[in-house]
Amino acid sequence: MAYVLGVSRGALAVADPLTPEQRDRLAELVERRTRHEPLQHLLGSAAFRYLELAVGPGVFVPRPETELLAGWGIERARQVGAGRTGADLAGNGPLVVDLCSGSGAIALSVAEEVPGARVVAVERAAPALDWLRRNAAERAGAGDRPIEVVAGDVADPELLSGYAGRVDVLLCNPPYVPDGTPVPPDVAGHDPADAVFGGPDGLAVIRLVLDRAARLLRPGGVFGVEHDDTHGTAVPDLLRADGRFVEIEDHPDLVGRPRFATARRADVHR
Repeated sequence: MAYVLGVSRGALAVADPLTPEQRDRLAELVERRTRHEPLQHLLGSAAFRYLELAVGPGVFVPRPETELLAGWGIERARQVGAGRTGADLAGNGPLVVDLCSGSGAIALSVAEEVPGARVVAVERAAPALDWLRRNAAERAGAGDRPIEVVAGDVADPELLSGYAGRVDVLLCNPPYVPDGTPVPPDVAGHDPADAVFGGPDGLAVIRLVLDRAARLLRPGGVFGVEHDDTHGTAVPDLLRADGRFVEIEDHPDLVGRPRFATARRADVHR
């Protein structure tokens, strides 16, 4: 109703009554919602940390749980920036990469909250790339420092080869739900399947991301990846088995379920 009236939810109590046209529009939106069309698709935007991101068919709707991973990455990027006091941060700020970027929620949050950060957002799917570029363009149009958008696939071992060994913080919210897992109708009918499901065990894309992270991060750089709530042991085990990461830790989501793993790139680069 607030959306139809063009007011904030807090102003509904003093808003003008709905016109006949607005009543029809509200009824249409409610009917679509009863068919499990995501609210964010109906409104055309999704809230994420301090941002409102344009979303719709073809792109994964960002979830509140991912704000925790983004917040972790933002704090680490700030630490890098603080350690470079006196440097020209316009050219030497923290270099942050967001793989499987989707709408750009993580990448744009980092750019918004870490002044001077150089942010690279990578996405494979053409429909999601359109939404990512739209959100990135809106930020640049507002006069903020733009992010770099790259059309790329984490399956490509040469992805971002020019940044190899240079990245300070690498973040990723990949597809990680095991194939065949029942998901809510809001997800099943509207989020792109290739942004949700990650192979028979849900780890197919994560395995690729771990290798890309190890190649791209500088010695001492940090990595964070979101995972399924059944992967609280599996993902840290993969990081340990890789041998190129230290300080491996798993983190819970808003209701205490295992949700993302973090690690630091070993100082000896191999």
